[in-house]
Amino acid sequence: MSSKIYVGNLPYSVTDSSLENNFAEFGRVSSAKVMMDRETGRSKGFGFVEMASPEVAQAAIKGLNGTSVDGRSIVVNLARPREEGHGSGGYSSAGYSAAKRTDIGYGTGGYGGGRY
Repeated sequence: MSSKIYVGNLPYSVTDSSLENNFAEFGRVSSAKVMMDRETGRSKGFGFVEMASPEVAQAAIKGLNGTSVDGRSIVVNLARPREEGHGSGGYSSAGYSAAKRTDIGYGTGGYGGGRY
């Protein structure tokens, strides 16, 4: 069982240190991170907390899930592992390129599809 916890529906006022303080009452916190938007620098409204042990993490989940933080009911549960194999934009690892076809001549597209 993992000791990494997902915390969702966080108010934008929550910082890494305040998130850590909320979970510290249940046991030792290894790390606490509120996810921030790169462009605006504002909180994305969720974060991750890593506890010292799975037992402590389970106690924190039971104690904090559904509690109110600055008027918002937070969601606290075990973090799921990140899914691998998804590139940005939905393109394959080969990148954005035309298929290698032998039935068309001169080029890979453009106006008229390259059939000259």
